[in-house]
Amino acid sequence: MASARLFGNKIPPACKYCENARGKITKDGMTLCAKKGVVPADYACRLYIYDPIKRIPKKLARQDFDPTDFEL
Repeated sequence: MASARLFGNKIPPACKYCENARGKITKDGMTLCAKKGVVPADYACRLYIYDPIKRIPKKLARQDFDPTDFEL
């Protein structure tokens, strides 16, 4: 699975990252699957296909810089 390397290989299978997921995740944690119907967002079936576009990476920690950090 070459696309899993974009964000690391430790991504657990979940419907929220699947190509078959349709629509947004609701407030109660459910999503619509094209193959299985309404399922929990953390559910993964044997038809799971990872879609890197649906994954939102974690934000990086902000670093505070001083003007001296940019001086030569």
